[in-house]
Amino acid sequence: MNCGYVALIGRPNVGKSTLMNHMLGQKISITSRKPQTTRHRILGINTKDAGQIIFMDTPGMHQIEKKALNRYLNKTADTALMGVDVVVWLIDGLSWHEYDEVIFKKLEQAGLPVILAVNKVDKVQEKEAILAFFDKAKNRYPFQEILPISALKKTNLDRLEEVLFKLLPKNDLIYPENQITDRPERFLAAEIIREKLTRRLGDELPYSLTVEIERYEELKKITKIYAVIWVERSTQKNIVIGKQGEMLKKVGSDARVDIETLIDKKVYLQLWVKVKKGWANNERALQSLGFMDAI
Repeated sequence: MNCGYVALIGRPNVGKSTLMNHMLGQKISITSRKPQTTRHRILGINTKDAGQIIFMDTPGMHQIEKKALNRYLNKTADTALMGVDVVVWLIDGLSWHEYDEVIFKKLEQAGLPVILAVNKVDKVQEKEAILAFFDKAKNRYPFQEILPISALKKTNLDRLEEVLFKLLPKNDLIYPENQITDRPERFLAAEIIREKLTRRLGDELPYSLTVEIERYEELKKITKIYAVIWVERSTQKNIVIGKQGEMLKKVGSDARVDIETLIDKKVYLQLWVKVKKGWANNERALQSLGFMDAI
């Protein structure tokens, strides 16, 4: 069988998590329109008759390192190329960006087979423009394949899967065939809560909050989850709670539905909002909140 690890790389907000979820046929990575939604390395395991593709979804590669959290995200993204067999570089549209030059250098150093996946091609009206960009890309780097895709509409994803299986080495299954991720349900529940916060709140606040599961109780007929939403300032706490607690109720309701779908079980979800000043720029606080990789 053909089995191995595939790194999904690219700038923030190009659709890596959406791509992995649709390749798996199940939601594992959280998504939103805001950059830096993905903060952790998450494995998505796709097992078929042909073998096993283990996708590695990582934070987007970016230049800004203002806080300890940003340094953690960059380091996590950089280590995505270590120990993988194939790279899928996802780009958004028909143009290169400034930071893409850094990615080119990282790929040259890694020496791995790379597939260039050009996302959101459904939004490009002129087919000639797509072909012209592909010709330039071929001259820019020795890609194994250049594929036009739409992660959201699942366009050409079957072809991407086919190419990946051809490039992966012969191997036995690395994970059990019924396993779909390396992350426990407790972790996924925290991520779902953060996704709902990110989608409900404004542009800036999601970067100042994180979610910690304090208790996760699996009972016979129900799973009880007690979670803390950490923010950096008391003014942010008020925004997350909302007028008469309305925002927190909406977030809790949205998250509970998705968690019940994920674990196929009734869920009781209790949320609190607490302040931990400057947590995003404090390495010790990051580690205590589950950001365990060295920065």
